[in-house]
Amino acid sequence: MKLQRKNRLRALSLGAVAVSGALALTACGSDDTGGGSTDASGGAQTAAAGSIACDDAKGEVLAAGSSAQKNAIDAWVKNYQAACKDVRINYNPKGSGAGITNFLQGQTAFAGSDSALKPEEITESAKVCENSQAIDLPMVGGPIALGYNVPGVENLVLDAPTLAKIFDDKIKTWDDEAIAKLNPGADLPDTKVQAFHRSDESGTTDNFTKYLKDAAPGDWKYEGGKAWQAKGGQSAQGSSGVAQQVKETPGAISYFELSYAKDGIKTVDVKTDATQPVRATSDNASKAIAAAKIVGKGKDLALELDYTPTTEGAYPITLVTYEILCEKGNDPETLPAVKSFLTYIAGEEGQSLLSSNGYAPLPAEIATKVRETIASLS
Repeated sequence: MKLQRKNRLRALSLGAVAVSGALALTACGSDDTGGGSTDASGGAQTAAAGSIACDDAKGEVLAAGSSAQKNAIDAWVKNYQAACKDVRINYNPKGSGAGITNFLQGQTAFAGSDSALKPEEITESAKVCENSQAIDLPMVGGPIALGYNVPGVENLVLDAPTLAKIFDDKIKTWDDEAIAKLNPGADLPDTKVQAFHRSDESGTTDNFTKYLKDAAPGDWKYEGGKAWQAKGGQSAQGSSGVAQQVKETPGAISYFELSYAKDGIKTVDVKTDATQPVRATSDNASKAIAAAKIVGKGKDLALELDYTPTTEGAYPITLVTYEILCEKGNDPETLPAVKSFLTYIAGEEGQSLLSSNGYAPLPAEIATKVRETIASLS
């Protein structure tokens, strides 16, 4: 089975650049920070200005999945490839669902997903993981921001029941009584609500609808999952797609990772059971992730998040993106590069880049377990 997986990877490697196109992440030219070196015996390269250990890493690593972590991957790959010049990381942010499918078909070395694998997906992974199965490694945390475009409204507070009604097409205009009650004194226009959701299968959708289901069970009657189920609204591809629609459409609102809330996009403060509404920030997401429980078995580190926190400042709509790969039975040709790259991004140096890119670093206890698991991959 390992040979079958290796052959798939080899067959795809020639077309990787064409498939990924502009999505292929490469550090080159003036973006290189330099510092890569090889010791006198021709051994492992290390970054002179950092702790990136290239070890025996070389070749091309194909990966795909979560668009939520794309901006983090961009920053990581730039630094990593500046140090480890014999490695090329090609990550295609095509969405969590597509990334998992690619991995389970043996097309990629690892997948990125904003939701942990389902039991049936873990079972299926035995087809590509020799004498083993896939595991979930939490790597990137962060808030799912609610970006909005309501002319004249600079600050907006919403709660779970109101959000559920907005995204279920039950609230039609921005001056609705439910919104006005949460925003006393605000000059709310009668602009039509334009709620955008993801058109592709997405872990961001999965986490957002888990929040609605847990925090507003009386108003959100859908099962949830990576595919959007509610009626009405409009759709766009990827986090960048829905963010662009919010930027361009008066009356729009959508959900996406905080790193996409840029170019003037305002975000909602979310009312919880705490005394004050909570802003979508990396620090506030970290407060929520710190309370998560590890529910995976063995070396699987899948987390269970609390979508109804009472802690002051804990942002309730938070996701964790996992890197998914085999515990054992990984392709021996790409394994050194995969371990080297994951060791870097899970380490203190890699995690330290997250806050400045709109993400939340892993809590120390969880990060330590992730690093130990990466070291044991085979």
